[in-house]
Amino acid sequence: MTDEGRGHRSGPGNGDAVFANRADAGRQLAERLEHLHGQDVVVLGLPRGGVPVAFPVAVALQAPLDVIVVRKLGLPYQPELAMGAIGEDGVRVLDRDLVQLDGVRADELREVERREQALLRSRVDQFRRGRPRIDLKGRVAVIVDDGLATGSTARAACLVARHLGAARVVLAVPVAPAEAIAHFPEADEVAYVSAPRRFVAVGLHYEDFSPTTDEEVIVLLDAAARRLTQDRSLVAADADEDIKIPAGPVVLDGHLHLPEPASALVLFAHGSGSSRFSPRNRFVASVLFEAGIGTLLMDLLTPAEERHRERVFDIPLLADRLVAATRWVRERPDTGGCRIGYFGASTGAGAALYAAAELGAEVSAVVSRGGRPDLAGERLGQVSAPTLLIVGSADPQVLELNRRARAFMRCLSELTVVVGATHLFEEPGTLAEAALEARDWFERYLLLPHDQPPAPQVTR
Repeated sequence: MTDEGRGHRSGPGNGDAVFANRADAGRQLAERLEHLHGQDVVVLGLPRGGVPVAFPVAVALQAPLDVIVVRKLGLPYQPELAMGAIGEDGVRVLDRDLVQLDGVRADELREVERREQALLRSRVDQFRRGRPRIDLKGRVAVIVDDGLATGSTARAACLVARHLGAARVVLAVPVAPAEAIAHFPEADEVAYVSAPRRFVAVGLHYEDFSPTTDEEVIVLLDAAARRLTQDRSLVAADADEDIKIPAGPVVLDGHLHLPEPASALVLFAHGSGSSRFSPRNRFVASVLFEAGIGTLLMDLLTPAEERHRERVFDIPLLADRLVAATRWVRERPDTGGCRIGYFGASTGAGAALYAAAELGAEVSAVVSRGGRPDLAGERLGQVSAPTLLIVGSADPQVLELNRRARAFMRCLSELTVVVGATHLFEEPGTLAEAALEARDWFERYLLLPHDQPPAPQVTR
């Protein structure tokens, strides 16, 4: 086991480390695990908060990333007290002394396990999206969480990993109480950044400890799997800046995020103002950036204009602003050679298609998420860019509008229905599915060698 002197991060005070966020914690934690580089390692994040910490660890170790999903088996009449835990492939770890002492009957144990198995399968299916579990047999399992408090879940995860065949189990956490680090027999090694003797709560050691969503977990796991299959690592951003875009009589606010080098750029169109701050748009933008695609989030309306509801549905106006932004990025040396895509939501989808019709071959792909492509009117038949329409199955009115709009389109187009999603894609996992569909579409039509033309844009 790593002793406190080796694992502790040197610094002032009692060693209380403050991490900017989970990604920063993961990068610092990776430094404590450098000795594992080159070994047969699998990094396992505990969902949800452990996965964004585990992602940079997996990148640093050039190792695969997976989740380790465990469910504690609580006593029938005191469920907060664990009598064991279960994991995948039928693994069960049981404290038989506690079971016997508490008088738990066999049928009671079966009922608790049946209930937890159903929840475990549901979580695994949601996070992995059909990918198989990474085999741990004979390998080093590095189990990562965003911090250690009671340690009960981490202990269960270590035991489950060993039962799944791991030859060596390493627990890695950014912060944990010193007394917990001193005695953790379930792991062969404990790596950490800080182990304060006066420990209150994990979240106090983070500047940003906001909850991790299921969507973030899904996307990080997907990005990690793609890194290994495509042998492509994320590089530092060449541009990550707030910008001002002149558009006729107004100036639009935006945020530009580019990989280095940048060969593709997606402009986000939304009918409401302040859309560059939209959590949904920012989430989709992060998925695209992970795939090596630059993003431009912007407000197509000024704050004063947004107060007038009719402006949100002024498709020609929104489209003119989008065209102006497109011409503006064409004049920048870092984006001038990029293939351009549009991502539209709500009325912004109509504006994106309207603008794509005007610009023709200058726009290489369009994606609409829960949008109103029908608002582009007669311009639909003039769009030449391959277009993906993404709609939720629980948004029947918009789904029907998208079907009708697609019937007017002459370009290559597809309609993808996300099962269970309503208009805002608020249901667990649905926004992630939409974002991944958008990413795949833009990769297909934007991330091409410059000497390779896009796929033929033929009439359906």
